[in-house]
Amino acid sequence: MLRASVKIAFSALSRSWLRSLLTTLGVLIGVASVVVVTALGRGARERVGDQIESLGSNLLFVWSQPVAKSGVRTAPIGLTDADALAISREATAVELVTVYSDAKAQVISPYGNDQIQVCGVDTNYLGARKFEVLQGRMWNANEELVKAKVVLIGQTAVDKLFPGQDPIGHYIRIGKHPFRIIGTLKPKGQSPFEDQDDRILMPIGSWRARVNPTLGNRVQLIMATAKSEAHTEAAVRQVEAILRQRHRIAEDEENDFQVRTQDAFKQGQEAIYGVLTLLLLTVAGVSLFVGGVGVMNIMLVSVTERTREIGIRMAIGARRADIQIQFLAESIALTLLGGVAGIGLAVGVIELMKRSLGWTMVLSGDAVMTAILTSLVIGVVFGFLPARRAAHLDPIEALRHE
Repeated sequence: MLRASVKIAFSALSRSWLRSLLTTLGVLIGVASVVVVTALGRGARERVGDQIESLGSNLLFVWSQPVAKSGVRTAPIGLTDADALAISREATAVELVTVYSDAKAQVISPYGNDQIQVCGVDTNYLGARKFEVLQGRMWNANEELVKAKVVLIGQTAVDKLFPGQDPIGHYIRIGKHPFRIIGTLKPKGQSPFEDQDDRILMPIGSWRARVNPTLGNRVQLIMATAKSEAHTEAAVRQVEAILRQRHRIAEDEENDFQVRTQDAFKQGQEAIYGVLTLLLLTVAGVSLFVGGVGVMNIMLVSVTERTREIGIRMAIGARRADIQIQFLAESIALTLLGGVAGIGLAVGVIELMKRSLGWTMVLSGDAVMTAILTSLVIGVVFGFLPARRAAHLDPIEALRHE
């Protein structure tokens, strides 16, 4: 009987194929929206995970922050080379410690000029951040000690300043100071915060002396790598204890610095993407609801138009359950066709966005199955009322209907 109901349902839909097609559009667009948004959300999470992994999953960031004393927020003491040295010596869970300061600067080369991030770092920076020298070399300890005017340059910066040229051995000018390029960095791509290749590295002492004159040996940031991912929490506790002691922070006072791990950054980014995905899914859900209402409306019209047909079927022995199943089958057929077409449209949109925009989008089997089940549920929910109304028509009144 179910097979017969399905056959009758498809026969009825094919007789009014244009109306059926227009009815499925709401479901089609809603399903396509849900699948695309889900793929976008999964891709964003995967991209953030890959980008954070490129920074180093066991990397710690330490920066200074203002503190409140007597209700007034005061300027932080700041971080210094000595703080980094103390962490390196005393934190047993830490493998590498490096210092970092940066500033945007106008950089001039013989072939162009641009605003580029200029970073002052020490020789541990490449190892801590997993950067590699592609050509040339890293500066040595003696060059760092004498604040030599040497730099390493990222690939994006190379493209801006030396398009189609080998930059090794060339000079660039930052402010009034010339710097010799001794190496280029292997490309790392985008991080959640910046283009990791759009930068120029130089010894921290040279940066403080020539790019952004800084009092004492202050740094903007200290980075530390834990010995392994399992040592990360211990490394955080040790770094906090060392800096609290060095900065003479009382037990009841808050830190004048902050320590963050990559996992904390990842959770923050995922929370943001989660909220955005939820908002977009809500919009897609509204579209599906509207599509379902459209299906119900058309099915009610169909019941009215086919009242005499229903009366004839009842007169020759069709039960109320048979009539209800037939109209439910028509409703489900409409929404499933819309769902399948919506999945096809979503696949096309995802491929187009990946190729034209370069976005990371992940189409999962779970999303496809959810879309099909959602179409099925919409067909049942919004087809139930018309099917029930058809099943409860009075046979005699139905036969009299013109």
